[in-house]
Parts: sequence; structure tokens; C-alpha cells
Amino acid sequence: MTIVVVKPGLQTTIQSRPRTGQRHLGVPSSGPVDALSMALANKLVGNAPWITALETTLTGITLAFRCETAIAITGAAARCTLNGEAVEQHRTIEVRSGEVLVVGAAETGVRSYLAVAGGVEADEVLGSASTYLTAGFGGHDGRSLVAGDVLCLQNADVAAPLLETPPDFRMPVPDSWTLRAGHSSETSWLENPGEMFDQTFSIANRSDRMGIKLEGRALAINSDGQMPSVPVFPGTIQCTQDGSLYVMAVDSGTTGGYPRIAKVARIDCHLLGQLRPGNRLKLIHRTDEDAARELLEKHAYWRTWLPDIADVV
Repeated sequence: MTIVVVKPGLQTTIQSRPRTGQRHLGVPSSGPVDALSMALANKLVGNAPWITALETTLTGITLAFRCETAIAITGAAARCTLNGEAVEQHRTIEVRSGEVLVVGAAETGVRSYLAVAGGVEADEVLGSASTYLTAGFGGHDGRSLVAGDVLCLQNADVAAPLLETPPDFRMPVPDSWTLRAGHSSETSWLENPGEMFDQTFSIANRSDRMGIKLEGRALAINSDGQMPSVPVFPGTIQCTQDGSLYVMAVDSGTTGGYPRIAKVARIDCHLLGQLRPGNRLKLIHRTDEDAARELLEKHAYWRTWLPDIADVV
């Protein structure tokens, strides 16, 4: 019961749940950058949210199936075909042995998620099968997939339901984004803390699973460049001496030496996975109390479709 990688795309990895309780050892969380999209794909094939799935980046993937199974594709908008016939995202797709699936290049967004009923086999390291590329562990030999890789199904006997994501739970993937963010430990070092909420940034080409550079008007910060390293987390926004901003993502290091001037609210961290170079981004201020309240409201809204939403977002 296998799947053969024909064309791996720019960067396709196997992802599962984030690693927790390891940051003091220098091990980041990893996992899907857009955890909500991966959970939606898993839902459509009868899997729990963190069952292993494939995360593609920008250019999609081509797979040849050597088994009968069910799949689902979510995340970045892309043209997808099965044996040359168009198939839709956000619905269960039955696949027969010998068929070839093409997940096309992302038209909007960055990452598509391909879930397979039962998941695919992967190397579990430190409590998770997620690929951590920098250290080369987890997933499939700790690396991105390459042509010729053979993926084995983890539980080939899983019977997938035939489902379709309700329209209200299909996240739009625009080219202009708004993220909720709050003040952080060194916000007061900015000469004008409100300035980061008063402009529209663009997403720079320097964007990956480790972090995202924001391009815009440089911020004035009182930093001498001698700050000792401090803990950082996915969603932390750091400001360099020249006023540039970097948003930490799931594979970012666990410490950093630049001032932490803001933090993306947990409710919106999954959106970092779809920020595409050239997209526009506006940060809107939230207090910790407002961010917590809105997160609980989001959980209540999504729970009717994803009962485990609080474990995902």
C-alpha cells in the first residue's frame, strides 16, 4: 500500500503535531505552518487533526498511487487533477491504484495540504513525526521529498467518509492580510510603538518555515545591538537595528537576540503559512485580554466542524 513521488515540487514535507516541551533543549515546534488547513484535510478522510499529512510549498506535487485510498486537499488555492480530470479541494476524493494525482502550483497562498486516509508512515522523533529540516529529523528521513520516494500508508484499513468542507469553514486565501498582534517584552524600545500598526507591510522574498520578513517603513528602535539572546516563539515579531521586522514561524530557533516588539495572536498564527511574497499585511492591535476572548470565540465557532479545534489553533 504505497504512493510514489513523481515530482516533489519546491519543498514538500511530511508534517504532524508540533513538538512540545523541547524548547529548553533548542528544539522548535515544527509541524504544519498552517495547522488549520491540515486539520481540515485530515477531517475529510476520517483522520484525527495531527495524523501525518503532506505539506507542499508553492509548486505542488505529483504522486502515483499504488493502492486504493481516499485523499483530500486544502490550503493554498491550486488546480488539482486525478488522471487528467479536475478534482476539487475541500472534499473527499477516492483514488484507485494506478492513478496519478497532480496538485498544481499555488495560485493564491503558499502551502497546500494533502491528507491520506490513515496517514503516511514517518519517523517519529521527540514525540512527533513532523519534519524538522534544519536538524534533519522526523518525516521522511528528515528531509523534503524527492522524486522516487515511496510513501507507505500508516493505516491502510481506515474507511474514509465522503465529506465536503461546509462553505462557512473554507478559509479564504487572499493577497492582502490582516493579523491581530499585541505588544511584547521590548515594545517600549520603539520610539513610536503605534507605528507598526499604522502602515501596510509587504511580504518579502525572504520567507520560509523559519520566518517571514516584512518590508515597509523602517521602525525607529532604541537598540545598541548588544541584547542577550532571549526566548522566542512562533508568532514573535523581532525588530533588527535597522528597523526591519521578522515574524518567527514554526521552525524558527528557540532564542533570538533582537528586540521582541510584538507577537501575532495565537488565533491568527496559522495564517502565517499562507503569507506569500508580495502579499500585503496589516497588523491590528489587540490586548492580551481581547486576543484571549476572540480565540475562545473562534473555538466555539469552529467546534461544530472540528471538535478538536482548541488543540489545533
